[in-house]
Amino acid sequence: MLESRAMAGHAIEVYLEIGAKRTFAGAMAWPGWCRAGRDEAGALAALSTYAARYEAVVAGTGLAFVAPGDTGAFEVVGRVRGGSGTDFGVPSAFAPRDEEPVAGTELERLMTILQACWAAFDRAAAGVTPAGLAAGPRGGGRSVEAIRAHVSDAEGGYLSAISQKAAAGRPDRRGALLDAMAAVAPLGVPPPGPRGGRRWPARYFVRRVAWHALDHAWEIQDRTLR
Repeated sequence: MLESRAMAGHAIEVYLEIGAKRTFAGAMAWPGWCRAGRDEAGALAALSTYAARYEAVVAGTGLAFVAPGDTGAFEVVGRVRGGSGTDFGVPSAFAPRDEEPVAGTELERLMTILQACWAAFDRAAAGVTPAGLAAGPRGGGRSVEAIRAHVSDAEGGYLSAISQKAAAGRPDRRGALLDAMAAVAPLGVPPPGPRGGRRWPARYFVRRVAWHALDHAWEIQDRTLR
């Protein structure tokens, strides 16, 4: 079972997803805490920079997380090859141990973190000032309504990536995502799709969904603060 603490004196296991132009560093036991840089050092530095913000996300969950002060707290436990998705800006590769089954208290813990990440996104989107979000240097950048729509659309895609069977029993998409995750988690590797497509293992699924929610939550916060 993955270590569930990030406290002073305890190494935090991270993996590196290495593309041609971009590298992601992700915390193995803390879904959503995943940042990118130009290389390994840059990715680890970015992960450290966002530690306090991640601590605020999981603060109300009852899980013991204390943001480390620097990259010295990290232990790299695996390196995986990234691809075009990595270079585009999406953590797309399975990490070490992703295909291991998940059950019991560990599954509950991962679901708790995922829901905390969703809540962080919802709070950020709801807290946009009347002036809206600052645009980019050329006037670009989605509105908060467009970001909400984008995240919702992505969640629909995530459901098909892990399983569609759970959707019928839950009218809300996030509830369906949790049902689907609970159904496939004990299997380790979900069965392939009807056309033979590879499904996402639960560990990768929760990291990917949590990362996407937090990536846009922090985007909203940063553009609001500007």
